[in-house]
Amino acid sequence: MSIRFEWYENPDSDKRGEKRYHARPVLNGRVETDELAHAIQDRCSLTEIDANAVLDAVSRVVGEHLRDGQRVHLNGLGYFQISLTCDGEDILEDTKRRNTKVHIKGVNFVPDQKLRRQLGPVKFDRIKVAHSVRVSDEEVDARVNAYLQSHDHLTRSVLQELCGIKSRTAIRQLTRLQAEGKIKNIGWKRQPVYVKCEEKRED
Repeated sequence: MSIRFEWYENPDSDKRGEKRYHARPVLNGRVETDELAHAIQDRCSLTEIDANAVLDAVSRVVGEHLRDGQRVHLNGLGYFQISLTCDGEDILEDTKRRNTKVHIKGVNFVPDQKLRRQLGPVKFDRIKVAHSVRVSDEEVDARVNAYLQSHDHLTRSVLQELCGIKSRTAIRQLTRLQAEGKIKNIGWKRQPVYVKCEEKRED
């Protein structure tokens, strides 16, 4: 089986005066833990139940060490370590020491050379997929304003439908709109719901 990919235009293409592209993989599906356990059973003396138990234990133990701020190395696989993010874009001198402003952003992974070698010779096939429509920031603003005139709130999926864009582009636009003070999230971090910010009145 080959690795499928498609070409995507770089976000800063217009600023450079010419279009530039990068390759992005088009996933061939997803492998679940049970499938991994079955494959592991075929390669060692562990039963499928044992392999499942080991994978679960590895996940728990790695999580515990990451939670303690440690870097975890699994021989032949790679290194795991957490990355951090902060509330807002600018952390001022008098607020940078507040621990509440720091959160775990995600877990970074750097593969070992052994894992890279396991990939061996790879075949690549280009697969044409639907791309986000090129919509200017001004046009996004206009569509969002028009929508919020007759609706109480906005979600990412609604913005995708309004502008004919993909999830990644919608998230980037929502981040921009929040940074510009045009909308705000009144929902949860993982389930955001956006409303229009009230315009500031000049005294």
